[in-house]
Amino acid sequence: MQLGLIGLGKMGGNMRERIRRAGHTVIGYDRNPDVSDVSSLQELVSGLEAPRVVWVMVPAGGPTQSVVDELCGLLSPGDTVVDGGNSRWTDDEKHAGQLAERGIGFVDAGVSGGVWGLENGYALMVGGDKEHVERLHPIFEALKPEGPYGYVHAGTVGAGHFAKMVHNGIEYAMMQAYAEGWELLEQVESVTSVREVFRSWQEGTVIRSWLLDLAVNALDEDEHLQKLRGYAEDSGEGRWTVEAAIDHSVPLPAITASLFARFASRQDDSPQMKMIAALRNQFGGHAVESTK
Repeated sequence: MQLGLIGLGKMGGNMRERIRRAGHTVIGYDRNPDVSDVSSLQELVSGLEAPRVVWVMVPAGGPTQSVVDELCGLLSPGDTVVDGGNSRWTDDEKHAGQLAERGIGFVDAGVSGGVWGLENGYALMVGGDKEHVERLHPIFEALKPEGPYGYVHAGTVGAGHFAKMVHNGIEYAMMQAYAEGWELLEQVESVTSVREVFRSWQEGTVIRSWLLDLAVNALDEDEHLQKLRGYAEDSGEGRWTVEAAIDHSVPLPAITASLFARFASRQDDSPQMKMIAALRNQFGGHAVESTK
């Protein structure tokens, strides 16, 4: 199958490689000519056979809107656009309508896997009409992890990004719990090796997880996280999750508190946020701030 892929950053570039390894043809475009296969979106579209599929992996908001606007003028009826970035689900509804006016299909795909996705596969949460989603099945199969899990057609347009938003909200709360536990252990004199306590939890406990494994990786690199400043950004999806909870009158105390904890990290050097920053760097390659 042929695919056009726009945005070859930390995730997009690895996705291109994983899809190619599965035997598909990918034409990639990025503003960075060092990683791009073509020099323009026009050249990308021209290199694909109709009906075309173009997957967009650029930042949410203005950058995604700009690409959708340009694709509206380049693509033809019967083509399909996939937004695999972290767009807000309400933007999906707008983009689907905009493209539908030109006979172009739209699928939203929440993608999780970070910098590890190339080797481990990406979890995919997809929204859109059945006909458009089924057409992309070979690409989803190439991207997902091996085995029966890791892919779901979550519902209609917007459902994929809504599911990914909730996934990220849960992620916020889980990371916060590990961070709080780590800080408390660090403060107790009787516990002489917090890192090894975390390592002992990796097998046989009810709190074992990939995030716990990544926490141990971070502690192996910097046992007391002394090289990190206790500062953590939020991607925006945590805020959207809390806003959606308010709109639907659903109580989310743990997720909301974890979001507010990140806000607090920007006021002082928070020990808990050292762990949050370390985890975000481990699974997603997100930037961290060093201590001076």
